[in-house]
Amino acid sequence: MKKLLILILFTLTACSSQDGGQSADTASEEVARWEAQAKNITIIRDNWGVPHIYGKTDADTVFGVMYAQAEDDFNRVEVNYMNAMGLLAQAEGESAIFRDLRMRLFIQRDDMKRLYSEAPDWLKELMNAYADGLNYYLHKNPQTQPKVIKRFEPWMALSFSEGSIGGDIETISINNLENFYGGTQKMAELPRNLDLEPRGSNGMAIAPEKTLNGKALLYINPHTTHYFREEAHMVSEEGLNAYGALTWGQFFIYQGFSEHNGWMHTSTRSDVIDEYTETIIEKDDKLFYKYGDEEREVTVSTETIEYITDNGMASRDFTVYHTHHGPVIRGEGDKWISVQLMNIPLTALNQSYTRSKTKSYDEFYEMMRLKSNSSNNTVYADKDGNIAYFHGNYHPIRNTEYDFNNPVDGSNPDTDWMGLHPVEEAINLLNPGSGWLYNSNNWPFSAAGPDHSPKKEDYPSYMSVNFENPRGEHALKVYPEINDFTVESLIEVGYGGLLPSFQRFVPVLKAAYDASPDEGLKEAVDMLVAWDKMSSMTSIETSLAHHFGNELFKYLPPRGSVDPYDTYEYAEKQISGDDYLSALKTAIAKMEVDFGSWKVAWGDMNRFQRNDGNIRQTFDDNKPSYPVQLGSGRWGALASVGTRQHDGTKNWYVTSGNSFIASVEFGDKVRAKALMAGGLNGDPTSDHFFDQGEMYGTGSFRDVHFYREDVEANMKRSYRPGE
Repeated sequence: MKKLLILILFTLTACSSQDGGQSADTASEEVARWEAQAKNITIIRDNWGVPHIYGKTDADTVFGVMYAQAEDDFNRVEVNYMNAMGLLAQAEGESAIFRDLRMRLFIQRDDMKRLYSEAPDWLKELMNAYADGLNYYLHKNPQTQPKVIKRFEPWMALSFSEGSIGGDIETISINNLENFYGGTQKMAELPRNLDLEPRGSNGMAIAPEKTLNGKALLYINPHTTHYFREEAHMVSEEGLNAYGALTWGQFFIYQGFSEHNGWMHTSTRSDVIDEYTETIIEKDDKLFYKYGDEEREVTVSTETIEYITDNGMASRDFTVYHTHHGPVIRGEGDKWISVQLMNIPLTALNQSYTRSKTKSYDEFYEMMRLKSNSSNNTVYADKDGNIAYFHGNYHPIRNTEYDFNNPVDGSNPDTDWMGLHPVEEAINLLNPGSGWLYNSNNWPFSAAGPDHSPKKEDYPSYMSVNFENPRGEHALKVYPEINDFTVESLIEVGYGGLLPSFQRFVPVLKAAYDASPDEGLKEAVDMLVAWDKMSSMTSIETSLAHHFGNELFKYLPPRGSVDPYDTYEYAEKQISGDDYLSALKTAIAKMEVDFGSWKVAWGDMNRFQRNDGNIRQTFDDNKPSYPVQLGSGRWGALASVGTRQHDGTKNWYVTSGNSFIASVEFGDKVRAKALMAGGLNGDPTSDHFFDQGEMYGTGSFRDVHFYREDVEANMKRSYRPGE
C-alpha cells in the first residue's frame, strides 16, 4: 500500500477562546440578569469553608455553586475545561499538543453546541446557570485572570464524555497518537511496570442488621489526586438537597448523599473500550476502509491545535481520520487501529444531575437505565435500609466468539457492538444476605463475601476483566467480623492500617532467607516476620516494607509482554527467592543513603505538605509537614495513599488517594462525618488552604453540617454571589 502522508502545517495565528464579542447594551443586560438571579441565592460558608448554597430553583443553586467553586479555586475550574476541550497547549505550550489532540478526536465544539440545542429545557436552564455563575464571578473579580477561557458558554458543560470526567478518552496513549499523527506511525513502547499507586476508590455499604443503630451506612472514599474536587452542599426549593464532592467546574454532586440516599463511585474494570484493525485502501485520492463487502470512505478532517510560544500564539494542523468505529489512534504494520468507547455527554450529564435528586432505590434504579457511566461502579445505601452495588453502567453487547482483549478485525461486521446490556443483565447486588458490600476497584465476585456475591460464570467475561486486589483482601478480613457498625467505626475500618500483601510476601522472603542466609539481612528479615503487618506512625517495619515492596515489583514482567496476570499472585509465586533477597538488600541500601539508616519510622518519612496552590505541587523537606499513618493501597491499605519521593526530597510526600471522605448514616435524619485532604481553598492565604492537613494524617473527621439550623449555628459567613 502506498504510504500515507500526514500533512502538518505550522502557522502563526491569533487565538480567541470566545465565540465573539458583545455589544455594550447586551453586556449591560447580561449583568443585570446575573445580579437579579444572585438575589435568589444565599451562600453560607461554615467553619471549614464548605459552601452551602441555597436557591429558589435548581438553576439558582447551580449558579451559586459555580460562583462558590470559582471563589475557592478558579484555576482548577478553568484547567479542567482546558483539558476537556483540548485547549491546554494554549497555556502550556507545544508539550501539550498531543494531549489536546486526543481530546479533540472525541470532543468537538460544534457537537457540544448541537447537543445543547437538543437538551431538555430543564437541563438547558441548568447549563445556562452554570455558565452565568462562572461569568458573573469573572465580572465581579477582575483580578482573576483566566489563562485561556475568558468566557464560559452553556454548551461547555457538555465537554465531558461521562458527565464529570473524560475518563475513557484519557486511557488512549498519547505516545501512540504522536507516533501516528506526528508522522512516524510507530508503536509506542509498553510501560515497564504498574504505577506505584493503584487508581480508583473504595465504596462500602452496611445494612441495618449490621449496624448498632439499625440504620444503613455508606462510606464514601474516592481516591484521586489531592484537591481534585470541591466539597459543597446544594439546596433548592425544588427538592434538591445534596451534599458531597463535585469535580471542579461541574454543577452536580458526583459522590455524596441526600437525606434520602447516598452514592459512591469506584473505578470499574469492565471492558468498555475496543480497538479495531482497519484495512485502508487508497484510490482516486481518497481513503477507504473495508467493511464486509463494502469499501467505506474514511472520514477525513483537520484539527487545528493552537499553542503558546515565546513569540506568541502558533498553531499546528493535523489531518485526522475516523471510521464508524471511532477515531484512528495508531498504526500497526500496514493497518490502522481505531477505537470505540462511550461518548454520550448529554445523557451522562442528565444522569449525573438526576442522580442527586432520586429519593428511593426504585428511582435510583430507573436513573441507572440511562447507562452512561462507563468507567465507574456504584455503591448505594438509603434511609429505607437498602444497600446495593452496580458493577459499571455501560456494557456493550459483543459476539463472544472474538477476543476483544486485542484489536479485532474491523472489516468483519460481526465484531461490531450490538447495543448495550440492560441494567438487569449487568452485575448487580441488592441487599445481600451478608449485610454488607464493598468495592475497591477489584472484581465484583467478592463484593458481599464468598456466599452472597455474584458468580463469575453467570456473566460475560468482558463485564469484569480484573482480579481480586489487596484492598479487596483487606475488606474481606474485616467486614464479616463486625456486627455493630457506626459512623465512627466505619471510619476506623476505612482508615485501618492492615497491609495484607506483606502477609503473602514476608513468608516467601523468610523462606528465601532460610535457604540462603545473609547476616546483613537477618535483623531486617526478623523484624518483618515479627511485624503485625499494620502501618502506623512509629512503625519502622512499615517504612522498610514499602521500600522492599517497590523494589520487589521491579521484577514483574512488563504489562503486555505476557498474558494478563494477577500481579500479586505472580509476585508471591513466580519471583525467585534470590530476587526477593536482592529487593530487600536494595531497599535497605536506598534507605541508608536517604535517611542515614534503614530504621526510620513511617511517620518520620511519610508526610503531608501543601506549599502552594499549584496543580503540580512542589515539596521541600525543610518546610513544615504533617506525619501520615496511612499506607499505600498497592499493599492493601483501604485508605490508599499515593506516596513517594519528589524532586529534591528524601521524605515521601502524599499526593493522592483519600481525597473527600464521608461516613454517612441514613434514617429519619441523616448524620455524617467527613474529611477533605488538606483544605478546600486553593489560595495559600486562605484559612481553609490547609486547615485539615494534620487531621488527614491521623484520620480525625469533622461533623457534616447538613440541616439549615446546624449550618447557621456553625456559620462563618453568609452572602449572596457578588457580595
